[in-house]
Formats: sequence, C-alpha cells, structure tokens
Amino acid sequence: MRFPGQRRLAFAFVTPVLASLLLASVSARAGENSKASSHSPASSNTQNTQIQVNVNLVPVLFTVTNKKRQLIPNLTKSDFQVFEDNKPQKISFFGQESNLPLRIGVLIDTSNSIRMRLGFEKQAAIDFLNDIVRPGEDQAFVVGFDVEPELLQDYTDNVGKLSDAIRELQAGGGTGLFDAIYYACKQKMIYSPPPQPYLRRVLIVISDGRDNESQHSFDEALAMAQRAQAIIFAISTNRSGITERGDKVLKELAVQTGGHAYFPFEASDLAGAFHRIAKELRSQYYLAYYSSDTAHDGTFRRIRIKPLKKGLRVIARAGYFAPSQ
Repeated sequence: MRFPGQRRLAFAFVTPVLASLLLASVSARAGENSKASSHSPASSNTQNTQIQVNVNLVPVLFTVTNKKRQLIPNLTKSDFQVFEDNKPQKISFFGQESNLPLRIGVLIDTSNSIRMRLGFEKQAAIDFLNDIVRPGEDQAFVVGFDVEPELLQDYTDNVGKLSDAIRELQAGGGTGLFDAIYYACKQKMIYSPPPQPYLRRVLIVISDGRDNESQHSFDEALAMAQRAQAIIFAISTNRSGITERGDKVLKELAVQTGGHAYFPFEASDLAGAFHRIAKELRSQYYLAYYSSDTAHDGTFRRIRIKPLKKGLRVIARAGYFAPSQ
C-alpha cells in the first residue's frame, strides 16, 4: 500500500475541559487505584494513557435529530441516558463540541465505475474543505483509491494544497474501498500518545461502495475505524435510482461509526450533501462515562444513548473496543 508510516494506538480522546476534570478525578481515585495500577502494564506509560486505561473512561461524540432529520441544539445531560451492553452508566461529563479541532480524511474513489462523475465529486470536495477547514485549528489529508489507496496530500490546513491534490485525481482501475478505510484509519487517525488538544476524527468517503479489490474485509475496515474512533460520512456515487449492495455497505459503515450516508441522485446534488455534513460537524455533543465493566479483555462493547424527550434520535458510534491489557 502506498501509505507512509504514522503514529499508532490510542483508545480514547478527552476534551480540554474534560481533561482538567479528569485530573482531579484521577487524583481522588489514586489511593484506590494504586494497587491495581502497580500490576498493570499501563502504569509505566504516560499520564494520558493511564487516564484512558485505568479509569475506564468512555467518551462519545454524537448528534441529535428530530423526526424531520433536523439537528437539535441546546440539550443537556439530563436529556439522556447511556447504556453499555444494556447496562445503565452514569454520565460523568457532557457538553457541545462544535469547536473541537477536526482531523479530516477525504477518501475519493477513482475507479473506472465513477469516471463520468469524478469532475463533480472533485469540485464538491474542494468546496467542502474550503468551508470546513479552519486554518490553525483543523487539518485534512486526501487519499485517492482504485486498486489500492494512494496518499496524495498529507495532513495540512492549507486548503490550496488539498485542492491541488484533489484536482490531480484521475479515474482508472478497480475499487479497493475497505483497504482505503483500513489504512487511512490505521496510518492517519490512531495516535499514541493522544494529541493536545484532543481531536474529532472524520472520514469523508466518496464511492459507489462496490469493493472488488480489497485484501481487507468489511469487518476489518470497520473494526479499524472503530479503534481509531473515526466517524465515517459516506457519499454514494450511485446514480441509478436503485439501492444497490454498495449503498448498503456505505450506510452500514456510517451507522456503525456515528456518521451518516448520503445518496444524492444527481452529481450536482453533491454540494448539498457536503453542506449537511459540515452542519452536522458543527452540531455535535459529547458525553463521557466510566464504564462499570473494568475488565481489560479487548472485547467490543455496545453503546446506546437514549434521548428522554420524545421524537428525538441520537446518531452515535455503535460501541468501542475495551483495552486488552
């Protein structure tokens, strides 16, 4: 694969305000946790890693909509309940995170199947980056993929460089969608130790979803996205008007990671899909809780956030992988 090496492995992010509260919380718990910490490999790691592993903090970014799919602002902690594997959890931290820095990966399918639509897709992606990237705060990278992924522009807040990379894309070859997601998440969205300030990680995937070249499976790509805590927003390039297998793949990737899939019928509708993604990113909430399951068994644990007001729907990642040690 044509990806350079990058930093690896972290399981959680914490907002700057949340971090300060956590330090106080960890100090208060130091006595009761010191014995357990002395037997844990995490005890020799950095303070950030200790916070993530030893106190079992689980952070979740999410959006809330009504039945008309309108985004709902100004909700509070008392408007929600959270469950892990159907067991109720206490919400320890809550807030809105529209200003938290973004790290955005733009993955564009350049296979032969989208050749006629590539021009529209490139311009819509450029317009989106111009709208969403805040110099000095946000950064993005660009990956084109057909048979295999190619990193065309590494992380930068220079929209001009990102735009130039997108303009250079040319169609040809098969579709290695799962490989592109797997490597973008593994090489570009997993950090160790976690960065300061903590980040929102987003993948924008533009494809028809019809993978026919990947060495990695759907499950492997999804698991890597979940480990990276990357939110996938997918934009389908299928213009047939018929829901195809690839559309279902894109929708499932988005649903499981707390994002959304869009199916614009006309290429000219792409701009509207990108606009809605930008609006969602500016309307996110976060919550965090200490998991009642303290086992470090590496299992996948399902998260459910229940809105207490009628007619509301929460869009959040399906769960997370517990630390394995």
